[in-house]
Amino acid sequence: MGRLEEAQEIQKRDPAMAEAMYKEMISKPPGMNDAELRDYELALVALGGIYRDARRTGELAELIKASRSIMSSFAKAKTAKIVRQLIDLFTTIPDTLDIQISVTKSCIEWAIQERRSFLRQNLETRLVGLYLQKHSYTEALSLINSLLKELKRLDDKMVLVEVQLLESRAYHALRNIPKSRASLTSARTSANAVYCPPLMQAGLDMQSGILHAEDKDYNTAFSYFIEALDGYSTQDETKKAIAALKYMLLSKIMLNLTDDVHQIMTGKLAIKYAGRDIEAMKAVARAHSNRSLAEFEKALEVFKEELGSDPFIRSHFTALYDTLLEQNLVRVIEPFSRVEIEHVAKLVGLGTPHVEAKLSQMILDKVFSGVLDQGSGCLIVFDEVGRDKSYDAALETIKKLSDVVEVLYTNQASMLD
Repeated sequence: MGRLEEAQEIQKRDPAMAEAMYKEMISKPPGMNDAELRDYELALVALGGIYRDARRTGELAELIKASRSIMSSFAKAKTAKIVRQLIDLFTTIPDTLDIQISVTKSCIEWAIQERRSFLRQNLETRLVGLYLQKHSYTEALSLINSLLKELKRLDDKMVLVEVQLLESRAYHALRNIPKSRASLTSARTSANAVYCPPLMQAGLDMQSGILHAEDKDYNTAFSYFIEALDGYSTQDETKKAIAALKYMLLSKIMLNLTDDVHQIMTGKLAIKYAGRDIEAMKAVARAHSNRSLAEFEKALEVFKEELGSDPFIRSHFTALYDTLLEQNLVRVIEPFSRVEIEHVAKLVGLGTPHVEAKLSQMILDKVFSGVLDQGSGCLIVFDEVGRDKSYDAALETIKKLSDVVEVLYTNQASMLD
């Protein structure tokens, strides 16, 4: 049994001893034959794995920094692979976003010094993704712009697709939907010219669905989310697959197709990814089907983490809540010509200030005609007055008279000339 295999066996029962063995193996540079290089790489990644499992982020960052001097003699492709593997170890450790950004920046500086352009581009693309997670959109877009100029010049389609997709996500997060759509179109155009891996294709489909949902085109959005779910499911990307499934359910809820929600829930993939995330969407669908604000608010409270952590779901459910509240208020005030705001609040089960603010907004949006009498705390509802057609006829007559005067003036002016 070789030294590496022995360390791997010991790691199962004594990680501390295995750590010492791995450190000894990577303390001296490997030879130039393939077997020694492979053993060094496996020992390095295994040691990183021990640090990851113990959540020793400082030592993992130091390991990456220390190993770079030896990796300078490696082939560029091999170096890029090892550096990416080591940085990937941070992703499963919670609350390490800042240290990931710091380590990635440090590796980018090293790649520039070593003139490893391919590795630098990959690390800069990763850094853009980290900036998006941190909501540092200005830094992300600044880096994206410099990357796009370089990648277009080099005609590196694969990385170009990834960067353009990240650009689309950044603009969407900033609510600049036209620019987000333009970036996605560019990404799809670049993807058509090269083989697109399933994971990348799923990302494109996911972003397409999100942008269609922003345009209220939930049927088309649903189609894209199905494709994204299939892509993420085949690649075992559980977290992203659950997000795609939630977006599918969101599309059906927004279309008020509760039966379709139940049908999706009983599907094979929904059962595979069953959990609190899917239960949260089920609770919202039930509340929307029952037109119950109380159930809706309870679902938002019980599943606060599942429904509130995703900005896309949060924004759409906020709009859905407002629509549901409007429908309830219109139904409650319909029999009245004058009613106390406190009574309306009691009927819909919400606080008086909240209901008063919403009624005020609805009057301004011309959902119904009325005024708020704040002195007496009442809502006065006016009867809907039909549009007087005589005004339209008068405006049409004035327009025709104006046209006649214009023609007479033109004819008179030509005669004088």
